[in-house]
Amino acid sequence: MRLGIDIGSRYTKVAYPDGDGFVLKKFDTMRFYREFGRNVGGDFLIYWDKLGISKKIDIVATGYGRERAKLNGALEIPEIQAHSSGAMYLSGKDTFTLTDIGGQDVKVVRVEDGVVVDFYTSDRCAASTGRFLENMAQVLNISLEELSRYKENPVKINSTCAVFAETELLDKISRGISIERLAAGVNYAAVRKFAAMMRRFPLDEVIITGGVSKNKAVVELLSEVLGIPLNILPNAMFAGAIGCVSYKKR
Repeated sequence: MRLGIDIGSRYTKVAYPDGDGFVLKKFDTMRFYREFGRNVGGDFLIYWDKLGISKKIDIVATGYGRERAKLNGALEIPEIQAHSSGAMYLSGKDTFTLTDIGGQDVKVVRVEDGVVVDFYTSDRCAASTGRFLENMAQVLNISLEELSRYKENPVKINSTCAVFAETELLDKISRGISIERLAAGVNYAAVRKFAAMMRRFPLDEVIITGGVSKNKAVVELLSEVLGIPLNILPNAMFAGAIGCVSYKKR
């Protein structure tokens, strides 16, 4: 049996086959490090019994933390390959532009006939990522679920840097601008960044994965700004882990 593990900056996702589908598990990454393994000689040894897994397994790992954790006995693959493989498996398509919006970065990948031909990542800065949206929701004192409700009449947020955007929000709050408009502005600021990245690539078929795909306002705004329908995959947050399971070396 093969198990896929995607160690992100915010969450660690695990996937392994079960009949015709997958068992999918999500953990806070810090909790995963603390409770589900230990460092042995520089490798992270996972307590599989705590994860409810007793069979002999092959591990394929990806994500922000795959090298830092150095999972004992794991085959490590790049995030681009893992997420593309997962998107192909979940969508049944082999030609598309994939946008994966994660906690720490955004990846846009062009896949043609099942092969990655180009990609772009925002890995130098966490602007407009899930972390940015989390931080802005905290400033507004609302949940991520509530943030995802607002897209109408957005106030303009000029910066997608968490530090500068927080200053902007506080200034606008002090001037009495409603939380609804501010939340819509945060979502729209993120969408502007996503759209600029995505326009570098063909938009004939666009697949969205990653945790931010659960933000309804972001998805609807992005579709409106680009003027195209978006394919939101089921279990989009687990695309990387599922891609580790379905990955085939070419």
